[in-house]
Amino acid sequence: MEPTEAFLAFANSLIGLPISHIWRGHGSAIFIECGELTPVTRRDGSVGNPHGEVSLGVEWSWRVEDRTAIRCGSWSEEELWEPALNMLRDARIARCGLFGILPEVAITTDSDMRFLSFSTTDGQPRWHFVDRRDGLPRWFTVREGQLHLGDGSERAF
Repeated sequence: MEPTEAFLAFANSLIGLPISHIWRGHGSAIFIECGELTPVTRRDGSVGNPHGEVSLGVEWSWRVEDRTAIRCGSWSEEELWEPALNMLRDARIARCGLFGILPEVAITTDSDMRFLSFSTTDGQPRWHFVDRRDGLPRWFTVREGQLHLGDGSERAF
């Protein structure tokens, strides 16, 4: 199956899935965990952020918007981040799709909030989706300007 065809089926399968957990990585990296959560233990034995059945990671350049405004983005003051991300938490996915010549991600919730990847640097869009349902994980990324489907053995960014 071609990556675009696989992504369309994947995106349709996300409809109704809850956004169960959102966490920050280094800098402005954001991770959105969807569906049932699995606990994670770090190498040092401490508790890490759980993984969802499906995960979206965006290394940088993202925004949260509603019907009338951009509520915050990766370049906004950090005190705006949590209130905007809280509008996504526990919502259900109504739509997921790609936009742009170089594929970027848009997730719309049942409350009409949207999360978008929005790369503003040179190179490739810096996002990845991981689908851990149904056996072996599938990773969607962008490589050489095209949607890429892999198994996670390659670097996500």
